[in-house]
Amino acid sequence: MTIDAPIAPVGAALDAATEADLQQKAKDHLWMHFARQSGMEAGNGVPIIVRGDGHHIYDSQGKKYIDGLSGLFVVQVGHGRERLAEAARKQAEELAFFPLWSYAHPTAIELADKLADYAPGDLNRVFFTTGGGEAVESAWKLAKQYFKLTGKPMKHKVISRAIAYHGTPQGALAITGIPGMKEMFEPLTPGGFRVPNTNYYRAEEMGFHGSLEEFGQWAANRIEEAILFEGPDTVAAVFLEPVQNSGGCFPPPPGYFQRVREICDQYDVLLVSDEVICAYGRIGEMFACTALGYVPDIITSAKGLTSGYSPLGAMIVSDRIYEPFKHGQTAFYHGYTFAGHPVSAAVALENIAIMEEEGILAHVRENSPKFRAALERLLDIPIVGDVRGEGYFFGIELVKNKETKETFNADESERLLRGFLSKALFDAGLYCRADDRGDPVIQLAPPLTIGPAEFDEIERILRAVLTEASNRL
Repeated sequence: MTIDAPIAPVGAALDAATEADLQQKAKDHLWMHFARQSGMEAGNGVPIIVRGDGHHIYDSQGKKYIDGLSGLFVVQVGHGRERLAEAARKQAEELAFFPLWSYAHPTAIELADKLADYAPGDLNRVFFTTGGGEAVESAWKLAKQYFKLTGKPMKHKVISRAIAYHGTPQGALAITGIPGMKEMFEPLTPGGFRVPNTNYYRAEEMGFHGSLEEFGQWAANRIEEAILFEGPDTVAAVFLEPVQNSGGCFPPPPGYFQRVREICDQYDVLLVSDEVICAYGRIGEMFACTALGYVPDIITSAKGLTSGYSPLGAMIVSDRIYEPFKHGQTAFYHGYTFAGHPVSAAVALENIAIMEEEGILAHVRENSPKFRAALERLLDIPIVGDVRGEGYFFGIELVKNKETKETFNADESERLLRGFLSKALFDAGLYCRADDRGDPVIQLAPPLTIGPAEFDEIERILRAVLTEASNRL
């Protein structure tokens, strides 16, 4: 089933002169994010995506691709939604911009109210940002100030998991657990410490042997161990994604977050649910912590809040954490010019309305097992070691030896992922992510509107390309 609504019929490819002009301008002036510039410098050019339609994107040559990553875990309701474009147009005509610095505007107020209604427990206060990294940065700053205001000024450290990604600002990068993404920017903000992640497929390499449920308790208890080692009077917060993105979609074992919540309560440490990817339907609920049965102190979010039609992030905070800021001259001296932008907030409200009217959350919950089953058919390919994830968020880990779980070394991973898979999958009509932050994985997070027919199509493309990759090895 597909519930996409395109703005207009797909256009033709760009003419050769326009294509050449854009490629030259890109080579001369465009600095791409998280990308090697050498491809453009060598004259190979860059894929230019010119439009989107439902769960498809189209390049400047007129070729059609399945958007298997929702842009970047963003386009929840699909490309080309006329309603979202119209909501942006209407709001821009009425009030294009005004800041939230001591003032407010209707769309930010209405959106804050809507998000508070969906957030669990007493998470009733919404602080808008421009994106996910800024939401994480805001949460760490808030945690530090909160404990200063409540008489515990030494609580400033944060704990996160190995290989976890939490953003690029200096503070968020210090929380990030990927050494290769941090070393070139060191020294970073001090105070970030790491614990094991929840990759059960690699649990034995972490020194654990036992059942999945036991692994959940073991992994959670490593957080308590870290708090005690650093000193409970110095640890402010634990930052955890509901399903960890980097490394390839690590879901939490049963009971993991319930144990983490107990630990945080015991030592007065804030639990931050980093839902920049997992919120807004990706795991089948508006907030993934609801799907997984825990109530954090803070939720950080962005991406799918507007389905990418306009930039916006949000930090959602419990009444308990907000309490010290309600009185006297106390203020949280922090903010962003474009946070809670009227146009972005209007788009977010319309995006949530689409989700509600079309039953997107129930659609994800109903179809997630079918998506998993389609991907698990790939386990008969020699290099496919593990399929894992939740909702519409899955990772496929690739291995050199399925029996031993032996992974690829750095050179082999480079040849496999960048030398073959990334281009081969794209050429075959599937845009997704082939990544080696951790062990080599292929990640899939398509728009939340697709269904079994599209799952089968994705599986067919993956099967052909992964089989060829396996044969090459």
